[in-house]
Amino acid sequence: MHQENLRVAVLLGGGRRGRTGPVIAAWFLDLVAARPGVDVDVLDVGEHWSDDQGAEATEFSRAIDAADAFVVVTPEYNHGYPGPLKSAIDSARKEWFAKPVAFVSYGGMSGGLRAVEQLRGVFSELHVTSVRTSVSLHNAQGLFMAGAGGEELRGAEAAVDEMLDQLAWWGESLRHARRDRPYPG
Repeated sequence: MHQENLRVAVLLGGGRRGRTGPVIAAWFLDLVAARPGVDVDVLDVGEHWSDDQGAEATEFSRAIDAADAFVVVTPEYNHGYPGPLKSAIDSARKEWFAKPVAFVSYGGMSGGLRAVEQLRGVFSELHVTSVRTSVSLHNAQGLFMAGAGGEELRGAEAAVDEMLDQLAWWGESLRHARRDRPYPG
């Protein structure tokens, strides 16, 4: 019996400016691409999102609708997540329903945890299940400088594996549930 791959949309919430966001995005995308049974769509909202609801929003909504699960990769700015990420999330509604989301966050001492806590509330309102395990990269710039990450980065990679295992379980379970019985949202 052939099992259908899980379609995961990875939302990159940080801008392409600076050194940290692009390096973390590449690191995570390499890890998720190496997993068997997963097809990845990358949605870079950090720098290219505007508040108008034109073609960009329609394309984004289609990608969200097609996904079985999501991972949000976000920095923390001023104890929160970036505005363009919120605009992108708000551009879709029912396309999010009855699907799981996981988080990879980065920042200074907090590692982006305050941004993730806010995002959990936003996604709850959109009928999205957030997985328990997240990946939090504390002092991210130092982690990804040449050779600086070492043991801590290996721990983050183990957290990615655990998080993706949980995301796959929820994604596959909810995909079957949506097919068998439409979500009443």
